[in-house]
Amino acid sequence: MGKAGRLHYAFGPTPSGLASCVVLRFSPRRGTPKRAGRISAQGVQPQRIELYPELSPGKRLGDSDLFEQAFKNIDDVLWKEAGCTTELDYTEQTSWLLFLKYLDDLERDRADEAALVGKKYTYILDKPYRWETWAAPRGTDGKLNNNAAMTGDDLRDFVNHKLFPYLQGFQQRASDSNTIEYKIGEIFGEIKNKISSGYNLREIIDYIDELRFRAQADKHELSALYEEKIKRMGNAGRNGGEYYTPRPLIRAMVQVVNPEIGKTIYDGACGSAGFLCESYDYLKSKGKLTTKDFQTLQAQTFYGKEKKSLAYVIAIMNMILHGIEAPNILHTNTLSENLADIQERDRHDVILANPPFGGKERKEVQQNFPIRTGETAYLFLQHFIRSLMAGGRAGLVIKNTFLSNTDNASIRLRKLLLESCNLQTVLDLPSGTFQGAGVKTVVLFFEKGAKTQKIWYYQLDPGRNLGKTNPLNDDDLVEFVTLQNTFADSPKSWSVDAKSIDPETFDLSVKNPNGGEEITYRSPKEIMDEIAELDAESAEVLLNIRGLL
Repeated sequence: MGKAGRLHYAFGPTPSGLASCVVLRFSPRRGTPKRAGRISAQGVQPQRIELYPELSPGKRLGDSDLFEQAFKNIDDVLWKEAGCTTELDYTEQTSWLLFLKYLDDLERDRADEAALVGKKYTYILDKPYRWETWAAPRGTDGKLNNNAAMTGDDLRDFVNHKLFPYLQGFQQRASDSNTIEYKIGEIFGEIKNKISSGYNLREIIDYIDELRFRAQADKHELSALYEEKIKRMGNAGRNGGEYYTPRPLIRAMVQVVNPEIGKTIYDGACGSAGFLCESYDYLKSKGKLTTKDFQTLQAQTFYGKEKKSLAYVIAIMNMILHGIEAPNILHTNTLSENLADIQERDRHDVILANPPFGGKERKEVQQNFPIRTGETAYLFLQHFIRSLMAGGRAGLVIKNTFLSNTDNASIRLRKLLLESCNLQTVLDLPSGTFQGAGVKTVVLFFEKGAKTQKIWYYQLDPGRNLGKTNPLNDDDLVEFVTLQNTFADSPKSWSVDAKSIDPETFDLSVKNPNGGEEITYRSPKEIMDEIAELDAESAEVLLNIRGLL
C-alpha cells in the first residue's frame, strides 16, 4: 500500500497491447472508498482512476508521473471550490501549501544535519504549526495517522484562525528582510485561504504530502511542473499574462547577456521570477561549481522586486523549487523609489526584465523620475538604466512603439538610452509572442557607460503564426543567438550607424533594408481550425460556469 491510502498497481497488458497503471485513491478517514468515477475494478469503487500507458506490468509509477498526477488531482479538487475560478486561483492556493510542505522538508533536513554534528536545531515554526503536526501527523510506523489528522470544519478553522495569523506574525518578528522568516510573514500577509471546504483542503493536503523536496532531482521535477502551471496561468487571460514571459525568449536573452558567477542579476518587475530562475539554471550549467560558487548563487546573486501579491508569492515559490532557499525578492512597488536615491551600492551588474506595459502610474509616482510619463514601461526603463552599474549589461522587453513614438517622453527616453548606454541589439519579435497581449514587442540589449555607436537589428520570423497552440520555441531563436555573437548581416539582420539616427526624433524604428517583414496569409483551413478551437474553449468555460450554478 502507498502513502495515505493510495494504492499503485500496474495491470496489463491492455487489449491494445499496452500495459496500463491504475491509481486508486481512497477517501481519508473513511471505512470504504468514495466513488467519483464510473469505473470499478473487481468490486472496488475507486475515487479516481488514471491510466498511464507504456508501463511494464508490476512497475511502479516514476516520480515525474506521480508529481504530474498530484498537480492534476489538486486542480480537480480546486475546481470544486466556488472561490477558485481561474488558473490564477489554482496557482495561488497550490503555492502556499507547497511552500509549507517545502518548509517542513527544509526544517527536517536542517535538524538531521545538526544532529550529525551533535547540535540541536532550533525550528523556525513552533510545533503546533509544523506540517508534520497539523497537516500530516504520523504514527510510530511513519504512516499518516488519519485519526489525528484534522479535516472538515476543524481543519478549515485552524488554517484560517490560527495558522495564517501565526505565520503572518513572522514579518514583525524576523530580524532581517532577507531571512526565510521574513518571507514567511510576507507571503501569508498577502494571500488568504480560498478553500472553504475543509474536506477539499484535507484531500489537497494529502496530495501535497506525497511530494518530496529533499532531493535535488525531486525539486527539478517539481520546478518543471510548477513552470508549466505558471505557463497555463499566463495563457489564461490578460491578467495571467502579466506574470509569464515565454521561457524560450528568456533563455535566449540570458544567453545573449551571458551573466557570470560573482555578478549580481536584478529584475525590478520580476513577476513569476522567470528571468532569475533561468539565469540560475544557466549559471549552474557552466562547468563545475565550487561550494563557494553555490553559496554565492544562493545569497549574493539574484535580486528582484514585485508589486503584486500573487506574483510575489509565485516568484518566491518558483525560485525555491529551482533551488534558491531564501530568495532576495522584495514585495514593493519598484517605481515608488525616487531615482535620485539609487546609490552605487544599489546597482547591479546584469538586469533582465519584462516590465509591464500599458499600465498607468499615479502623478506622485511620476514625480520620482526626471522624464515624467504615465507609461509604466518608460518609468521602468529609467529605473533600470539608473540601477545598472557602469559596464553592466541589460536585456529588456518593451513595446515596439517605444522605438518610434513622437511624444516628448519617448523622444527624451530614446535620447537618454543612446547617450548613456551602448544600445547594441534590437530584437524585433513577431505578433503572438505574448499570448493575449495584442501588441508587438522588441527586446533591447545594451551596456551602460558608453554612447551608442552602432545598433544591430534582428527581425525574428519563425515562419509561422504564433499562438496558443503554436508558441515560440527555443529553435526559433537559435539563429538570432548565433548571429548576435558577431552582429552578422543576413536577410533578417542588419546594422545601423548611430550617426545616421535623426538627432531631433532619435527614431529607432525597425526598417529591414532586405525587404522587410513578409506578410504570411493563413489558409482557410487554418482559420477554420482556430475558430473551432476557440469554440471548444468557449464551450468548456460555459460548462464550468454551469457547474457552479
